[in-house]
Amino acid sequence: MSFLVLLICIVMGYILGSIPFALVIGKVFYKTDIRQYGSGNLGGTNAGRVLGRNAGIAVIACDILKVVLAMGLASLQSEACSIWCGVACCLGHCYPVFAHFKGGKAVSTMFGFLVSLWLFTFHDISYALVPLGMFLVILYLFKYVSLASIASSISSCMYITAQILSLDLNNLMIILASWLMMFLIIYRHRSNIQKIMNATENKIKWM
Repeated sequence: MSFLVLLICIVMGYILGSIPFALVIGKVFYKTDIRQYGSGNLGGTNAGRVLGRNAGIAVIACDILKVVLAMGLASLQSEACSIWCGVACCLGHCYPVFAHFKGGKAVSTMFGFLVSLWLFTFHDISYALVPLGMFLVILYLFKYVSLASIASSISSCMYITAQILSLDLNNLMIILASWLMMFLIIYRHRSNIQKIMNATENKIKWM
């Protein structure tokens, strides 16, 4: 694998990650710029609150699939290309070049990363199911999407580290990527953490 190929995969991941599906779906199908409503966040949760459940589901699905597409294409080159392409995709989602670098909070794209690990790297669905299970449990208990997102990212990081910890370079690379993903999600939710502490964070009402 050459450095140039890796760089091309990273750039591809960032560009695909930068596609703001919440903005596209909102403007094309609902004639609404969701940045002007709710939290202003370009993610599935805000799209669901502003535009309705179907829009939220569509945005989440598209955000997951853009990572799977990026990592799937990059995996044709190497595992390293796939992993760093996925990280770049998540960064593009948070800081999209097509939306003035103001995007989502990387939760759906994290799950896209985990689905891609299952499909292209480990061929083990538990890498996606364990964080999803944690997300649903925390969401059911506390009703905070933000808290459930943070908990799922931590559980994902811990699970990956525990499962593959070794001196193998590829494994260390995946562990590093998972830790970076966890810190990115926690950082992107810093305002939500403050709201939870102040008891002003929005709770879901459908669970």
